[in-house]
Amino acid sequence: MSFWLELIICFFLILGSLFALVGAIGLYRLPDFFTRLHAPTKATTLGVGGIIIASAIFFSGQREGLSLHELLIALFLFITAPVSAHMLSKAALQQKLLVIQRTRGKRWEDDGY
Repeated sequence: MSFWLELIICFFLILGSLFALVGAIGLYRLPDFFTRLHAPTKATTLGVGGIIIASAIFFSGQREGLSLHELLIALFLFITAPVSAHMLSKAALQQKLLVIQRTRGKRWEDDGY
């Protein structure tokens, strides 16, 4: 495998790992449910996407031709992560979870519920 191909793979692995780390730290440090939901659905999805891109480049470099397994995993991930986050946030809204003052949007008391 050429040096430049290994360098590109390392770049995507490091980029994906940094995004995953930021998502994990955000999940741990953010104060309420809605901000905690934002961290893993955005940053961690991009992190896994970077790692999958590195995997696709690596396995395509090992064989002749494009590796489609990683593309199918990425497609499944990028479709299901926003849908599950939306369902979780709708359930949290139905349960009227408490939010901190700095979270954007109207408070439940303002809605007349």
